[in-house]
Amino acid sequence: MQNNISLAAHIGDYQFDNLLLNAAGVRCSTTDELNKTLDSMAGGCVTKSATPEERAGNESPRMKALPLGSINSMGLPNHGIDYYLKFAEENQGKNGKQVILSIAGLSIDQNIEMLKKVQESSFSGLTELNLSCPNVKGKSQVGYDFDAVRDVLTSTFKFFKKPLGLKLPPYFDFNQFNGIAEVLNDFPITYINVINSIGNGLVVDPETESVVIKPKGGFGGLGGDYVKPTALANVRALRQRLNPEISIIGTGGIKSGMDVFEHVLCGANLVQIGTAFGYEGTPIFERISKELKDIMDKKGYKTLDDFRGKLKTI
Repeated sequence: MQNNISLAAHIGDYQFDNLLLNAAGVRCSTTDELNKTLDSMAGGCVTKSATPEERAGNESPRMKALPLGSINSMGLPNHGIDYYLKFAEENQGKNGKQVILSIAGLSIDQNIEMLKKVQESSFSGLTELNLSCPNVKGKSQVGYDFDAVRDVLTSTFKFFKKPLGLKLPPYFDFNQFNGIAEVLNDFPITYINVINSIGNGLVVDPETESVVIKPKGGFGGLGGDYVKPTALANVRALRQRLNPEISIIGTGGIKSGMDVFEHVLCGANLVQIGTAFGYEGTPIFERISKELKDIMDKKGYKTLDDFRGKLKTI
């Protein structure tokens, strides 16, 4: 029966034969890693979030696996915008799949600089502007400053004519949902991606009476099971508030077909997998695809549109 079930999805004019993608930051630093994802059952790949120049990131240990996920303070280690833009230009459409170019400047000026480079390039795919990295020392998350978000988008759309997505931090209050939606609805944004990791969590090892990662005194971003309810809330709340033309990628706590089903039920068009992809690698896309199709088969759904955004309230 699974042959009759489609996991195809789209964002704007961009078609994906599978709604599953990797999340920027995990197994996507090198062209080899990115090609492995393009060769898998994923619907495409997302590059490591690029800065204008190559960056080493924070000191180690900077990531720790945990029973319910992970904590990390990587600090945006990457090979620089030129490295990933070249890959994106050369591999857009490989195997019929999409490449999403992720960028994360350390300032608004850096973001504008990189977006101008993308605008002038031959890359015609989706660009994802990361406004939500919680692990850069001394840098706050732009996504929590709604005036700053408006400023960067105003500056961006004066020259940027290609499709743009935004990776946003988790929001926790209805005033935050309302505030960010009011800003985003004023711009021709193609999609948002929610959520990035929950920033500045702290994990303690009681045996050594110590923190478990070194940067920032042990504070780092949480991923995995810890963040799934917050991720679902952000997908749901923002789907209810954003213009229907703005698509949503759901990210956070996805390690099974049921997790994907719940994200789509809350309104996600696509999903990205981070922590679990780090543990499992590319086979996770085949496993979760099968699990999701099994769920859809049992419920009588043939396409994602059959249940997307149709979460019931009581």
